[in-house]
Amino acid sequence: MKISVELTLTPLHDDYEPAIIHFIKKLRASNLKVLENPLSTQVYGDYDEVMKTLTFEIKEAFDLIERGLLHMKIVKSDRHDYEPHF
Repeated sequence: MKISVELTLTPLHDDYEPAIIHFIKKLRASNLKVLENPLSTQVYGDYDEVMKTLTFEIKEAFDLIERGLLHMKIVKSDRHDYEPHF
């Protein structure tokens, strides 16, 4: 089963950029399709592979920050090639 996941990592302390950059670089190094924009990161792929990767990388990201939030949306389909028709 293919899924699309939108992630927004928000450390709740000063000097937050290194943790976010590390998290995104780790996702880029995975075998998953990763797209980024200024507000979020999208990850696409097979459910089991995406969730296994995210479980590991989210835990590592949380270990690197004092306090933080992670907003995650999951869609059951691969939407990496979505283009609006309006």
